[in-house]
Amino acid sequence: MARRPLPRILSNRGVHLARSRELARTAADSATDVLHPLITIVRGLRRLASAGRRRLADTPKDRRGALLFLVASVILVVLLLPYGPLLAVVTLMAAAAWQGRDRSTAAPDGPDESQTQRLKSLYDALVPYFSSAGDPDPLYTHGGSWEKAFPAYEFDGTGRITHLVLTYPAYYTDGEAESRARIEHLLAAKSGRGREYHFAWDEEGNQLTVQVLAPLPVDIAAQRFVTSPGETVLGFTDPTQVRRTLPLAHGEEQRDVPPVVWRTGVRSTEPHLLAAGQPGSGTSTLLRSVALQALRHGDVVIVDGGGTGEYACLTGREGVLAVECGLAGVSESLRWAAHETERRLIAANRAHQAGDPPPEDTKRPLWILLDRPSSFTHLAAADGREDPQSLLQVPLRHGRPANVTVVVADQLDSLETLSDAVRQHTRARVVLGPATSEQVTAVLGAPPHTTPLDHIPSGRGYARLGTGPVHRLQVPATPNPYDDTTSADHRQAVLDLLPARSAQDDARTEPTQPERKVPEPGPVRRTPADATFLDKHSMEKKPVDPTATGKTATDTDAADADKAPLEPVPAKAAATESS
Repeated sequence: MARRPLPRILSNRGVHLARSRELARTAADSATDVLHPLITIVRGLRRLASAGRRRLADTPKDRRGALLFLVASVILVVLLLPYGPLLAVVTLMAAAAWQGRDRSTAAPDGPDESQTQRLKSLYDALVPYFSSAGDPDPLYTHGGSWEKAFPAYEFDGTGRITHLVLTYPAYYTDGEAESRARIEHLLAAKSGRGREYHFAWDEEGNQLTVQVLAPLPVDIAAQRFVTSPGETVLGFTDPTQVRRTLPLAHGEEQRDVPPVVWRTGVRSTEPHLLAAGQPGSGTSTLLRSVALQALRHGDVVIVDGGGTGEYACLTGREGVLAVECGLAGVSESLRWAAHETERRLIAANRAHQAGDPPPEDTKRPLWILLDRPSSFTHLAAADGREDPQSLLQVPLRHGRPANVTVVVADQLDSLETLSDAVRQHTRARVVLGPATSEQVTAVLGAPPHTTPLDHIPSGRGYARLGTGPVHRLQVPATPNPYDDTTSADHRQAVLDLLPARSAQDDARTEPTQPERKVPEPGPVRRTPADATFLDKHSMEKKPVDPTATGKTATDTDAADADKAPLEPVPAKAAATESS
C-alpha cells in the first residue's frame, strides 16, 4: 500500500515556526531602535522621581513644609515667565535623557595592559621550547608577537589566566611524555601556582588547551547512593570526565554530582582495587566508604593493619564476618577466605557441569578489605610465620567467578612490600594525598592530565579503572564515628549507614559445647569415601581412595572435616587467641 504524503501545512510546520520567530525577533529589534529615545527619557524620569522621593524622605519633618513651599514658589515663577512652561519641559526632558542614558561601560575588545604583559611573558617563556633554527617561518621568536600563538584566552578577576588555547609548531614532539611534562610544568608556573590545570593536547591540530579546574566538593558526606548491585562509588570527579550524575543530599538541598563508579562481580574487568597514599591522605576513609556500600548486598572481612581502631564501628554488625587487627586472627580469616573461594568455585563448577544455576550461597558477594597489610609482613617475618599476603593468591586469582572482591590500601612507601599477586591482580587503582607525577604514574600506569598540588584536602587524589582515563577523585567524607574530632553531621551520617547489631553480638553469650555421643561398638566396614580436593593448577576433582593409605571410614570422615571450609573467626575470639 502506497504511503500518502503529509499535508503541506503539516510537513512545513517547523519551517513556518522558525520563519515566524525570525520575523518577530526582527520586528522587536526594529521597534527597540525606533523607541530607544522614548525608552531613555522614561528611564530618566523614573530615576528623577526616585531621587526626589529619597530627598523628601531624608529631609527632617520640621523642614519638609519649607521645602514644599520653596518648590511651589519655583513652579509659580516658571509659570508666570514668558515661555516658562516650554523651557521647563525642555529642561526636564534634557535632564531625563541625561539620567536615563546607558551607564554600563563597554568591555574592552582586547586584554588590558597587565593581561598583555602576562601573555607576553608567557610567550617569551615558550620560545626556547617551540622554536627551531631551521624553521623558515617561526611561530615563536624572541621579540615576536603573541597574537598568532594564543588564539583564545580568558582571565579571572585577579588578572590570572583561567583558559588558554595556544598553537605550537608541528615539529614539536608532543607524543613524548617528557616533552609534554615540561610544557605543562612551565604553563602551571607562569599562569599561577596553587590551582589545578587540565591540559588537553590536540596532536592533529597542534593546539594545547589549558583550563583551570574548579575545586572538587569536599562537603559531601557518606549516604546511600543510587546504584545497582555490583556498583561502588569511589568518589566524585569533574563533570567533563563522565556522563553520569548521581542525585545527592546536601543538607536540605539536592544536587547532581558526577561519580567515579567501580563495577565488580562476575563480568567485571577490574575485580580488585589497590589504594595508595601518604599517612592521613584518606585511604582508611575510602575503605570505610567501600565497606558501608558493600554491606548492602554482601559480607565483609576487614583486616586493620594500622591498629588504631578505625573500623571498630563495624564490629558485630550484620554482614561483618570479622574485624581483625592481630596476626593470628588475620591469618585465620584470610585462610578461611581462601577456602571459601575454593568452595565457591567447586560448587559453581558442579552446578555448571550439571546444567543448573549456581547455588545461592555462591552469589552473595564477599569483600576482603585490607588496610596496611604490609605491617603484618614484618610481624610474620619476625615471628617466623607465614606472610598473610600469600593467602590472598587464591581470592585474587579466582575471586571474580566466585564473587570475591579484594581491596588493599597501603602507603606509597610500602608498595614494594606488597606481594606480586596483589600488584598484578589489582587493576583498579587509586592514589590519594600529595604525590608527585612520577609516583602517580607508577601506581596508575598513566600520567594525570592535571597538575598535582602540594596541599590538598583529605580524600583528594586520582583514580584509574583498568586501562581507562585518569580521573580526579574526591572520596565522600566517611570518618570514624568514634573519633572526637569528627563533626556531628558526618558522624551521624556514618552511624545512619551502619547495619544493625548481629544476633550473636546482642546475645553476648558463649555457646555451650554439645556432648559427644560415643558410637556403639560394631564391625568396621572399609568402603571407598566420596572425597574430592581442588587441584590449584587444573581445577579438576580427583577421587581419594582411603584404602590406599590404610585409613578407615571414620578416619576419612575426620580428614574431610579438617578440609571443610572454615567458619569466620569472630573478632573477640581472634583477639583473645592472639593475646
